[in-house]
Amino acid sequence: MKLILCLFTSLISAHLLCAQTFVDSIQQLDEVVLSDIKLNRYSVGYKTTVLGDSILNNNGRSLTDLLRFNSNIYFKENGYGMVSSASFRGTNAAQTAVIWNGININSQLNGQADFNTIVSTNYNEMVIRNGGGSVQYGSGAIGGTVHLQNEIDFKKHFEQRLEFGYGSFNTQRANYRANFGNGKFSANGGISYLSSDNDFKYLGTDKRNENGAFSNLDINLNLGYTVSENDVLKAYHQNFRSDREFSGTLLADSSTKYYENEDYRSMLEWAHVKRKWSSNLKAVHLLERFKYFENKNLDNFSAGKVNTYLVKHRYKRTISKRLEFLAITDFSHIVGDGDSFQDAIRNAFSATAILKHRPTERIQYTLNIRQDLISDFDSPLVFSGDVNYQLTKWYILKFNGSKNFRVPTFNDLYWDPGGNLSLEPESSFQFDLGHDLSFNQHLNFKLNTFYIESSNLIQWRPNNSGVAFWSPDNIASARHYGLEAELKFRKKVKHHDFKYSMNYSFTETEDIEKQRRLFYVPVHKANASVAYSFKGFTAFYQHLFNGEVDTIGGSLDGFDVANLGIGYHFRSIKKVDLTADFRINNMYNRYYENVAFRPMPNRNFTIRLILNI
Repeated sequence: MKLILCLFTSLISAHLLCAQTFVDSIQQLDEVVLSDIKLNRYSVGYKTTVLGDSILNNNGRSLTDLLRFNSNIYFKENGYGMVSSASFRGTNAAQTAVIWNGININSQLNGQADFNTIVSTNYNEMVIRNGGGSVQYGSGAIGGTVHLQNEIDFKKHFEQRLEFGYGSFNTQRANYRANFGNGKFSANGGISYLSSDNDFKYLGTDKRNENGAFSNLDINLNLGYTVSENDVLKAYHQNFRSDREFSGTLLADSSTKYYENEDYRSMLEWAHVKRKWSSNLKAVHLLERFKYFENKNLDNFSAGKVNTYLVKHRYKRTISKRLEFLAITDFSHIVGDGDSFQDAIRNAFSATAILKHRPTERIQYTLNIRQDLISDFDSPLVFSGDVNYQLTKWYILKFNGSKNFRVPTFNDLYWDPGGNLSLEPESSFQFDLGHDLSFNQHLNFKLNTFYIESSNLIQWRPNNSGVAFWSPDNIASARHYGLEAELKFRKKVKHHDFKYSMNYSFTETEDIEKQRRLFYVPVHKANASVAYSFKGFTAFYQHLFNGEVDTIGGSLDGFDVANLGIGYHFRSIKKVDLTADFRINNMYNRYYENVAFRPMPNRNFTIRLILNI
């Protein structure tokens, strides 16, 4: 804590002695429009991958499918549409943070984000940031972070998009999005509905995926208002509701009736921008709530909910054209209540200091430090640094290193029976070396090597008291190392547009205590996609290779899965654009499992109609 106070004091004193300088107009725009400037301005030494509107719209089945076919992230899915958890660089699901407009939204109950409860089409942009990010994004940002972004656009415009889809297994989809701006006021929002009987046949058997139906409803609304030339107010709201049955396995049918979960996220933001400094204040409310009906023959259920109230302030000071300072403070009050835990309360305060410096035109670096004060345990001091060195016009060398953490969740601490109030936060050190090569604006290649070592990992194991329940403890350490490669190519000749992308990852993991690989981490994972368009015609092909993974008592075979899609954009009629597309999923009809004894869907089809107004 003393180190943070010294850093704050010295940096604030420094900027008071400096002459006033003008902030670049683009920087001011970033401050006003984007809610997460840390991602855009303070990740110079990290690998980031931007998934824009076209990718989000063409991969609209689920966020799990989107990232599975367009990133290095591995997903463990308990049957299609069921709980989906991420493994980023071999870390577990609670060590990948999901960031909603700058706010960490991982569950306070289990520390994870269920990627089948996030609707990708209601976001303007999605960014994947590889590597540790606990200094900027808090608990769980160890393997990497996934950022969901809603942009506020004040330019004069009005756009509408309406989508209808139908597919195999009685899968129905509808989505509406609107975007408006008049220079002073901006509004955008969407509503998305998805339901499916999800009763696909298990290939090679006479069984079907019984008890697998689900329905999701997502509502998203974002507003912006320019109060003055220096002040902007923004409001964000998102509401997701899901009703899911829980599928059985090859070995046993499911007895679960269904599972209901709701997520409410609201944020009010005030940005004040001056020539040499800016201030940003956020007030946030997050609610996660669930009901679990365990027996399909009974109406009994268990329930739980968590309310998070968060106030966050960001102060940015431009000291000179090459030096800037960012200070972030936040306070959160978290209250949980449920049938398996009571009186779960956490108060947390954090202070973060970030210094960005560009000593020459070719070199820029960032230094970060953060201290959390949490009411129910001690949290470690964490820090990070990254550097970006432009060796040539086409070659950038990147490096980052960091200490990161993950706090015990409410389930870890308060679950009855089994919770352990003596737990300590997980701790992790990681290093990353990256190479970014760009040629003629057509070809981009990225290669990253990484090393992660974690300690005090929390694992649930059978309790030694003789009573039949499990308890968590800080009993594991692990190391992860490997490489990631990304290739993107685009060539446009007159009306012909050709795109190619590829991702490959090699990941080795080790449970240091047991000297064996971690479960559900593929050593090799790769995906590739080819897209072609000519005037109104479009076509794409996606291919995923997932290597063998170790499981408890065995392993799952590797698999190849491919998707194919074609579409046609009809001429505008009275300013209405109509697009129709057809998609074949798992076109080779391959049998595969992401989780042992839980088959994934066979070959299936989807058709969509999209109207842009």
